[in-house]
Amino acid sequence: MTGTLVLAGTPIGDVKDAPPRLVEELAGADVIAAEDTRRLKRLTQALDVQPTGRVVSYFEGNEAARTPELVEALLAGSRVLLVTDAGMPSVSDPGYRLVAAAVEKDVKVTAVPGPSAVLTALALSGLPVDRFCFEGFLPRKAGERLSRLREVERERRTLVYFEAPHRLDDTLAAMAEVLGGDRRAAVCRELTKTYEEVKRGGLAELAAWAAEGVRGEITVVVEGAPDKGAEEVDAAELVRRVRVREEAGERRKEAIAAVAAEAGLPKREVFDAVVAAKNAGA
Repeated sequence: MTGTLVLAGTPIGDVKDAPPRLVEELAGADVIAAEDTRRLKRLTQALDVQPTGRVVSYFEGNEAARTPELVEALLAGSRVLLVTDAGMPSVSDPGYRLVAAAVEKDVKVTAVPGPSAVLTALALSGLPVDRFCFEGFLPRKAGERLSRLREVERERRTLVYFEAPHRLDDTLAAMAEVLGGDRRAAVCRELTKTYEEVKRGGLAELAAWAAEGVRGEITVVVEGAPDKGAEEVDAAELVRRVRVREEAGERRKEAIAAVAAEAGLPKREVFDAVVAAKNAGA
């Protein structure tokens, strides 16, 4: 008989959030594959559990090479427990490759549900949670980051992102540029930890706040695109509205932002309409 692959959620902050089954699996697994074996040791000490199985590292750098070894153990009948530093394996963490390989070999895969930064941040954000999509980490390069954000500028569902603290201000500024500075969002920092903080506001406001420096583990929740309602505004009308505001003394940038807000559209769409009209000589 083949073994079982167990994906176990680990605490995202407070170790007391560890589910009882995690303790059982840590004690009884034949093999424990850990993203960081040092953090695993601290976790087992905090939970007062002594693993009896073999402990191996399983992280981004060795994931491809170690997967066949773990599949072999599964095919030989071992119970393999996969844990990451925090949260559920496979969710922006190692795991997907091993799960896919196990499924291909008809190995049973199960899970020990545990804490999730995605769901915790959603629940605390104060934003709609009936429909959402998880976007993981945005690209580090500015151009790629803007391109990825433009893919979701009309997404109606609430968006959830992970981000490193030292890139948070740039990310929020890019979100404000593409999605609109008034788009509601929540920055969730150090969830379940001593210095937990949820900062809510418009993207532009949050970008200014983050520019002062933010520390800790970060999850960003962003409101989905607004419903334009019954009003459907064509490009020519958008251009006309911008020109009316410019003739009244507004700068083009402010006029575009105001028209976009009125029509429930991303600023980029109004900007593109104005540029197209100018190129066409209209």
